[in-house]
Parts: sequence; C-alpha cells; structure tokens
Amino acid sequence: MLMLLSSALSHISSSPFLPYHTTKTHPKFVTRNARASRRRWLPPTVTRVSSSDDPTVAVASSPPPPPPTTVGDDESVVVESAADVVRNFYAGINGRDLASVEDLIADNCVYEDLIFPRPFVGCKEILQFFEKFIGSVSTDLQFVIDDLSTEDSSAVGVTWHLEWKRRPFPFSKGCSFYRLEVVNNKRQIVYGRDSVEPAIKPGETALVAIRGVTWLLQQFPQLADQL
Repeated sequence: MLMLLSSALSHISSSPFLPYHTTKTHPKFVTRNARASRRRWLPPTVTRVSSSDDPTVAVASSPPPPPPTTVGDDESVVVESAADVVRNFYAGINGRDLASVEDLIADNCVYEDLIFPRPFVGCKEILQFFEKFIGSVSTDLQFVIDDLSTEDSSAVGVTWHLEWKRRPFPFSKGCSFYRLEVVNNKRQIVYGRDSVEPAIKPGETALVAIRGVTWLLQQFPQLADQL
C-alpha cells in the first residue's frame, strides 16, 4: 500500500473534488398492487461522508446494524456489533489513534495486506505496520468507507478509497474482509485481509498470464508443489 501511495502523489492535482457531504434520496415508488393496499416501498437514503475532516466514517446505502449483543446471561455486558468495531478501526487509523485501534485487535490476529509477501501476525506486529503507515503519510490522507456489510455478527466486508484533502487519491480503491470473535467480553478482529487497486492495470494481459500458468501446471503438475 505504501508503494502505491507514494507513486500516485504526482497525479493528485488532476483529480476532481469529491463533495464532503452528499445525500441522495430516491423517490418513493408505488407498485400497482401497493396502490390498492396503500403500501409503499422506499429505497434507503444514501449518505456518504468523507473522513478527511472528521475521523468518524459513515457508510453508503447499508442496512441498519443488528442490535448489540450481550455476553451470556449478563445483560449488563453489551458487546459492540462487528460493523461498529470495523468502523471504529478505520476511525482510529484516520485519527492516528493507535491506542484505540489496539483494543479492537485480538492478540492472535492475522492481518494480510496482499502487496506484502507474508501476513502480519499478532496485535503487536499489526500495530507496528500501521505505525509505519501513518508515519509515512500526512494526516490529510484519510480512509473513506464506500460500503460496509452490517448483518453478520462475525464477519464484515468493506469497500473503501483514500482521499487527500477531500480529493480522491489515485490508485487507492480497495476492499477488505474482517473476521471477528468475542474475546474477554469484547468483539475483536481476529483476521483481516486488504486488497488494493493496482497502480498498473494489465487488463486482458492478466487473462493471458492465467491461461499460460494453467497450461504449465497441466503439462508439469509437479510445479504446483512449488507455488
């Protein structure tokens, strides 16, 4: 990710502004049967907020999150939803608040950023990675969540991009997956994976490469053991 960010800085001046706060509300649609029963269907309001001025990250067109869960029979111990944990994770990175991020990551968490040759294992190693990341870029560079799943209590998918002073940052679209578990009465991230938009887009060349590798494996199956 760091290499992509540094290589893209030279193109930022040509990127158009994204609005800081835009709300798009679809009109109500009434079906033929609904006219008789007076039932109406209203699509969700789409709200998108840039995080460049506010580390609190909003989500576009997502269903409402599930209610908070409790631990066992003790209703006084309320556990945050998986979606809220992931939102707080991005908010902590945007705010450069690693102390708050640490509380969201399990001690045995495994975090994969697919541009690195191996995953980061353990909360300490993951925090060191993010410390290098936020130490390498300005506070003006912020994550913005485009969409986030909210219905699963143990897994969350996110699509996001980066903004520089409310401008879209080039080659910064990404998607992430998080698996969460309740550890010591707290829901924490136990696994994460980031997939980032490549700076070089091979297009159909990638299909040619896949076809070539597949042919080699068919001709020489022993090569699969070396992958």
